[in-house]
Amino acid sequence: QVQLVESGGGSVQAGGRLRLSCAASGRPFSSYDVGWFRQAPGKEREFVAVINWTGGRTFYGDSVKGRFTISRDNAKNTVYLQMTGLKPEDTALYYCAARPRSIGMGQSAADFNSWGQGTQVTVSS
Repeated sequence: QVQLVESGGGSVQAGGRLRLSCAASGRPFSSYDVGWFRQAPGKEREFVAVINWTGGRTFYGDSVKGRFTISRDNAKNTVYLQMTGLKPEDTALYYCAARPRSIGMGQSAADFNSWGQGTQVTVSS
């Protein structure tokens, strides 16, 4: 498995932006697809975005499409989540997760076998 550490969370006002980072270690990072998930208090974990191992394919959850952008730099073993147009409903603990590279772009958390500890994002109105 690969070890993951998220950073970049914080508190912003509605309409603001943040960039989250997910730094990986332990295995060749380029062999993994990476996803972002989030969980708000009292709610189920929600899929946010996924990027394939080459960075050539991405997929987004409906609630963030057009506002968030996932990207990766395999030379730096890092995946990013650029968040713009933030809304109070984006407030959550954000996790990155990795799975061995696959053909599909599935969004199920069960497909990912390495998880970070999460970084908190709080958006005030």
